[in-house]
Amino acid sequence: MSQFFQMHPENPQLRLIKQAVEILNRGGVVIYPTDSAYAIGCHLGDKNAADRIKRIRRLDDKHNFTLMCRDLSDVGVYAKVDNTQYRLLKSYTPGPYTFILNATSEVPRRLLHPKRRSIGLRVPDNAIVQALLGELGEPIMSSSLILPGDDMPMTDPYEIRDTLEHEVDLIIDGGFCGFEPTTVVNMCDDVPVVARVGKGDPTPFE
Repeated sequence: MSQFFQMHPENPQLRLIKQAVEILNRGGVVIYPTDSAYAIGCHLGDKNAADRIKRIRRLDDKHNFTLMCRDLSDVGVYAKVDNTQYRLLKSYTPGPYTFILNATSEVPRRLLHPKRRSIGLRVPDNAIVQALLGELGEPIMSSSLILPGDDMPMTDPYEIRDTLEHEVDLIIDGGFCGFEPTTVVNMCDDVPVVARVGKGDPTPFE
């Protein structure tokens, strides 16, 4: 049975944030709100927790997880970013974008795209996940909360609890945060390419 924390969407309770981070550090799987939709995530280094997420979402080994980062200092650790890319990232983070970038050696091999050694990174504009990342001190390995057979992420925390309370360790109710996935921008090559149009405005990258 998972725990269910109701957090204030703008001023999340520090006591609950600390408890959530303890659950992540113990290998827990956590569902939490972002600035685009609810996500499911775990500690970056925990293979067992990542395998649980794959089972819940029925993902194969080719699925790309995203590293949810607090700010661009995290991005610089896990991705190779030149000056032009950095300026673009700085202009559009935090926000509802996922950026596909060439990964550094800090990223565990099992998280990388098998052929291109790339990784998805995002800096969300959401107070709850920002507080989680600040307390954790490193990225959360994440995926959108889209269940098998669904096209859109789950949006209702109570429906999430009814469906997944026996599958995950914690569900954070941060209210309704939307149902659009992020806009995905591939920045592995010289020219950015919009790979998926979502909540973020794709115009600057087209």
